[in-house]
Amino acid sequence: MNNEQNTLLWEIICREVREQVQNEPILAKFLEETVLKHNSLRDALIFHLAHKLSNSILSTEHLIDIFSEAYANIEDIDCILRADVIAVVERDPATFKSHIPLLFFKGFHSLESYRVAHWLWKKGRHTMALFLQSRISEEFAADIHPAALIGRGIFIDHASSLVIGETAVVEDNVSMLHEVTLGGTGKETGDRHPKVRKGVLIGAGAKILGNVEVGEGSKIAACSVVLKDIPPHSTAAGVPAKVIGSVDVAEPALEMNHNLIEDCPEAKLLKKTLNS
Repeated sequence: MNNEQNTLLWEIICREVREQVQNEPILAKFLEETVLKHNSLRDALIFHLAHKLSNSILSTEHLIDIFSEAYANIEDIDCILRADVIAVVERDPATFKSHIPLLFFKGFHSLESYRVAHWLWKKGRHTMALFLQSRISEEFAADIHPAALIGRGIFIDHASSLVIGETAVVEDNVSMLHEVTLGGTGKETGDRHPKVRKGVLIGAGAKILGNVEVGEGSKIAACSVVLKDIPPHSTAAGVPAKVIGSVDVAEPALEMNHNLIEDCPEAKLLKKTLNS
């Protein structure tokens, strides 16, 4: 079933791109080279990311070899890529076609490039992994340490100024916007970064600092600073962040609803403060 779903998504992407070849003939060569000459989403992504990340030190050909080896050895990679594409299509109102994240969205590009850097890190190729991290940061404006653990079905919207630290964990079906930091406090060593559980929604500009846990199905309001654990299925907001209510859906990351629960005094006070 998974192989059939992967094939179906690729067929949809190719059909969409063929339409765009007709609509935008000036981009025909780009669309042909990047998508239509390939046999799978994996192959197209390898080609596209290698071209974007190449420089005078690592050529496109070198990067194609590195990405191809990594993707060939990452368990279930085709299903991971499909889940990440679907996450963007289903959660981003600016995405109306399946080929758009593949071709244009640096949040998706940074995530799938990180997966290669993470594979290199686990293989003990730390220098190459860090070199790739640096190139990802330069090209996509997202700084993800290759040792971080990130699941599937991840939606990183815009990605600009995103930071994910070395010992951070991001479980499946998490959504986060630009300028999110999953960082350390600057004092600890060792295991010092946040653990973000399944289905969490993190608003733009939120900073989650230290070895704290954001419980499953929670919501972190934009520009909040989280310094303590957040219980599962809670809404947290403020500087420093406090729990201001509960979440009435299992995985707010899928809903992308950033409204705060207003049925508690803390939420009403915060709203009054923000509007004053």
